[in-house]
Amino acid sequence: MSITKTTVDFNRLEGEIYALCCAQGRAVLKTAIEAYDRELGGRRDKKAYRQKGLRRRTLKTVMGEVEYERAVYETVGEDGMKRSVYLLDEAIGVGGSGYFSGMLSEYIVKAACEGTYRSAARAVSEATGQRLSHTAAWNVVQELGGRVEETERQAAKSAEEHHGAGEVETKVLFEEQDGIWLKMQGKSRKKYGASHEMKLAIAYDGAKKVGKKRYELTNKVACASFEYAGAFIKRKEGAIAAVYNVDEIETRLLNGDGAAWIKQSRSDDSVHFQLDPFHRNKAVRQWVKDEEKRELIFELLREKRIDDLLGCLEGYINNLVGTSEEEASERENLQSLLTYFTNNRAGLVPYHQRGLNLPEPPPGTEYRRMGAMESNVFTLIGNRMKGRRACWSINGGGNLARLLCLRATGKLPQTLRSLTAFALPDKYAEEAVSVLTSAKVAKSEGKGYNGFHQTAFPATPGFKWLRDIAALRSLSEL
Repeated sequence: MSITKTTVDFNRLEGEIYALCCAQGRAVLKTAIEAYDRELGGRRDKKAYRQKGLRRRTLKTVMGEVEYERAVYETVGEDGMKRSVYLLDEAIGVGGSGYFSGMLSEYIVKAACEGTYRSAARAVSEATGQRLSHTAAWNVVQELGGRVEETERQAAKSAEEHHGAGEVETKVLFEEQDGIWLKMQGKSRKKYGASHEMKLAIAYDGAKKVGKKRYELTNKVACASFEYAGAFIKRKEGAIAAVYNVDEIETRLLNGDGAAWIKQSRSDDSVHFQLDPFHRNKAVRQWVKDEEKRELIFELLREKRIDDLLGCLEGYINNLVGTSEEEASERENLQSLLTYFTNNRAGLVPYHQRGLNLPEPPPGTEYRRMGAMESNVFTLIGNRMKGRRACWSINGGGNLARLLCLRATGKLPQTLRSLTAFALPDKYAEEAVSVLTSAKVAKSEGKGYNGFHQTAFPATPGFKWLRDIAALRSLSEL
């Protein structure tokens, strides 16, 4: 620390004070956990659980590594075999992923959703003083992504049995679906090829204005998976039923690029499909090179003259009777567009131009034109998982995608906290707070932040306040 007669290196001071505060927190948590373990041991059935000593465990937290000891007991199972159990572990649950606390796990997942596993490990290590490897970050994401996978499967099963837990009520539900091709690695590459399509779906009940020209989708639901159509549709329905009361939905509006798996969501006449305007217009620009023909096609689309549009395309194709390479290429392109439009004829007119009798939107929201999926493909998955030479396995990529969808819909923090519960009785929490506000703590406990175990401050009278902070006295003593 660099100190003159009147100045202190504040950055260094801030870091060392933070290190001491973390040491205090680790000591308090260690004390509370071990006290609870002793209480559980005292209440146990001593005939059924024989104590066999203490075992050390390390819990990684945002304050550093907390090393504590808990009792191991020997018991006899129903099969007559002896086994070892930790009453403390069963009582509080394993925090976070393995030996990671819930808060640290949340930090890791959020960082992994923003960048690579290496950058996530580096960022969390710098922020918490942990020595976290990219493999450890990957393990946390896989563990928590797997838990989300299980909740989605349960939601899909409940939806199939018409037992959805959703409470949001709406008469109209907007659905948009699309796919993104991601590169595969390892065994997944051998099984599925160099790349495989990840399917995405979002659902919402309207949009609200959040800026002069900005709108935000309301009650947004998102899901993503490498699954095939049938399984993915069940997953999507489960995600919707977990948020919406599906019995109240009267009309569903489905937007997609015309892929066969998207159309499988058209379960009955209450589902109205529209061809995604972005993909529809892209197809015209891609396959029609002549400017005049292109403008006529767009004009017929705007005027909803679908029969005239398809007839016009057939006429263009029939008029190309030459054998030159250029005419053959144009004929092939126009035929591709005609086939695309014919297969998606029912969706060529956007829903807002069909005269559908839709109920009024919920207060504060409005019904806007559909076509948000292309942007969501990037924000949900593409920005994190596509490019940068990234390759994925089916399970690894799927677990990260589930967490990315939760982040995009604002549900990630709440979900992670529910999945990483670390429970201590109220009295130990109250004692911990009391200790943090008044008690002193040893100078080092466990592995400290940034390697600071002890810190020396100047002994001059003018810096008594600094020594008081280092001792972590209560505010009343300073």
